Amino acid sequence: MREKMAATTQTQSRLEQTLSTMMQKMATVEANMQSYRSQVEELSKVNQAQEEQLKALKDIASANTTKMAFTVALGSSIGPFKQSTPVKYQSVLSNIGSGYNPSTGIFTARVRGMSYFRFTMYNNNSGQPNSVVALMMNSQRLVHTWDTVGSDNHDSASNAAVVQLEPGDSVFVQLEATRALYDDAYNYNTFSGFLLFTL
Repeated sequence: MREKMAATTQTQSRLEQTLSTMMQKMATVEANMQSYRSQVEELSKVNQAQEEQLKALKDIASANTTKMAFTVALGSSIGPFKQSTPVKYQSVLSNIGSGYNPSTGIFTARVRGMSYFRFTMYNNNSGQPNSVVALMMNSQRLVHTWDTVGSDNHDSASNAAVVQLEPGDSVFVQLEATRALYDDAYNYNTFSGFLLFTL
């Protein structure tokens, strides 16, 4: 009987030690879990802050790409040419967004949206007038100005259009074949455009 009691006591002692060890391990696991929870909360805060920074950067980038406006002037007479030719306006009065390229005379859209374009044409021919100009979108003629009839001189004309553009679309003023434009430092021939709104 005493032996059984002693064995039971030993077994109980071992169980208590095992239970104590398990409780210590559970406490360690709980402490680790709490540490992990704190780390997850900290990472969540960092992630939220990074998302807010990314959104702010995207807003800045979007604001920069949606600002477009330019006005350019010819500044000297050109033509006639054998083929229809884009007018290269060399005097850049403004070019917000850098959409207009003075080396080609072409405006290139960067965003999808509605834009307004206007140009003026000046003909100072003392003999037969000889000016025909078109506003082009890619290869499509949108609107024209025309002065080829009459014996008068110092004629001026203008035209404009509101068009929907996709990124990469080009808009330019084209001097038609065998035609000419008169200009000097007073900048009679101009080309302007600006973004109305994005789509």
